[in-house]
Amino acid sequence: MKKNIIIVLTVIIAAILLRYFSGIISQFISNRALKNKPAPSVQVESIGEKEIIRKFEAPGRVASKYQVNVLARIAGYLQKSYFKEGDYVKQGQVLFLIEPTEFKNTMNVAKANVENTRAQLIYAEKQLARSEELVKKDYIAKASYDQMLSQRDALRAQLASAQAAYADSQRNYSYTRVKSPVNGKVGIITVTVGNYVSPNSGPLTTINSTDPIYVTFPMDSNDFNSLSNADLSNNKNRKVELYFNNGEKYEFNGVQDFQDNKIDQSTGTVTLRATFKNPNNQLLHGEFVTVKLFSNNKVKVPVVHQTAVLENQAGKYVYKLDDKNIPQLVYIKTGEQTGDYWVVTDGLKPGDMIITNGLQKVTPGHPVTIVSKEEMEKINQVKNGK
Repeated sequence: MKKNIIIVLTVIIAAILLRYFSGIISQFISNRALKNKPAPSVQVESIGEKEIIRKFEAPGRVASKYQVNVLARIAGYLQKSYFKEGDYVKQGQVLFLIEPTEFKNTMNVAKANVENTRAQLIYAEKQLARSEELVKKDYIAKASYDQMLSQRDALRAQLASAQAAYADSQRNYSYTRVKSPVNGKVGIITVTVGNYVSPNSGPLTTINSTDPIYVTFPMDSNDFNSLSNADLSNNKNRKVELYFNNGEKYEFNGVQDFQDNKIDQSTGTVTLRATFKNPNNQLLHGEFVTVKLFSNNKVKVPVVHQTAVLENQAGKYVYKLDDKNIPQLVYIKTGEQTGDYWVVTDGLKPGDMIITNGLQKVTPGHPVTIVSKEEMEKINQVKNGK
């Protein structure tokens, strides 16, 4: 039994050793083949700088400038509604009618009180004027004149009070016609005709304004710093483009006119807002869109030709030549595109030499032969049999 175990273990160890040495030998042969293989011909290019308007892309969400709850400001039965859910309404348009009879009667009584008091005041003022002449000639006692003066002043106060009551009754009567405070789109009616409503009943409906309209969007703090450094003090009214989910561009450009005063600690972003015209009500509150924000000032940034950039699961990378002209794989971070170039935000600096053509046969750490564009074209022609 022990002998069989020893034999099995010996076989396993031998297999492991065979595989290990086979790998070493295979690697040795491969490295020798690479060493003996002629260095591949490549074109190289120096990382340069380009003066551009910076462009930043972010997801955005449409938000109404005003979201207004329409409330009853008096108590009464809801008698009529003058719109359909989803209608677009104008500021001042009548939306609901609260039964007006009680408030109209109160207003009429208040108006009558004003007229009655005014008539009494007019009479009292005439009597006072007569008594003033009589008291000067000692035809009446001074006490009678003082009494008429006091009565005139009391009627003036009563008239002021009656006028205030009349104005208040007019205000309440005007509230029987519930009007739209803004232009916008009406939402769901929450209280239907026939119900008793009051200021405590909650919103009768909600109106979202539509023109102009806001789009809010988050911006990475690093991108925000790049934007701020580009614009410095010229940091207002930046141009913003809007794109729908199908890729279609919105016909009007917006203006970025607000930025939050803090960075969201959970996301590392700054909230910005742009204002857009929306005359055709094409943008709807809550809609998700894509925005492109442009800097006001041009700025110099390092750029790399798109043909030089490769990508794997770890990200974008290029083959950069070291001080011995040996290519090394370097991962980079890129920003927006400008023509045939990527803006480089990390990994490369102006003056770095990178391979732009002949990338397929490049092996990191192994020499290459640098050729001109014309020489590369001739090599390709030979390969293609031309």
